[in-house]
Amino acid sequence: MAEKNKFYVVWKGKKPGVYTSWEACKKQIQGEKGAQYMGFPSRGQAEMAYRAGYREAVARKKRAKGVSPEQLARVGRPNPNSISVDAASSGNPGVMEYQGVDTRTGKRLFHQGPFRQGTNNIGEFLAIVHALAYLKKQGSNRIIYSDSRTAMSWVRKKKCNTKLEETETNRDLFDMVRRAVHWLETNSYETPVVKWETRAWGEIPADFGRK
Repeated sequence: MAEKNKFYVVWKGKKPGVYTSWEACKKQIQGEKGAQYMGFPSRGQAEMAYRAGYREAVARKKRAKGVSPEQLARVGRPNPNSISVDAASSGNPGVMEYQGVDTRTGKRLFHQGPFRQGTNNIGEFLAIVHALAYLKKQGSNRIIYSDSRTAMSWVRKKKCNTKLEETETNRDLFDMVRRAVHWLETNSYETPVVKWETRAWGEIPADFGRK
């Protein structure tokens, strides 16, 4: 295993889970036929991969191999002193939820949903604003990562430019959107909202693992 890996996931072994050393991982897979395991440089990536499952982790690793060294050098590596946000929607519209996690550790910092009759873009927008308010309240200098250019644009413009119509079913969600827009209009912030480079870094740590 590569030395750059500090965390190891065991999907199939004596005791599946996330381990903090190769030796600990090795004990779980020795003598286990068809053991499934993989190393990762951060706890956040390891925990996300564990939730997504072995097949998806292998597929993501193959996709990352398609990125050239020049591309990797250009984008650099993600800043671990950050919050990563993401949303997931079952259908468009469909049942939607969003969350924010510590990029370094993968620890969930906030979660909202599920909401009926929502969209992924609305969830991504709400997640960014939630993270902005969260960091401002803490007085933190961390940055925010999002993999949604659309949501980042809506935040810059202080407008949720969704085409989804408000109904009785999703009124609570639209109430949250209105509160988020109001927060953007009445608060100033210096927190950078940065695009997560999925091709170079893999899925964002806040990913729900449903792809």
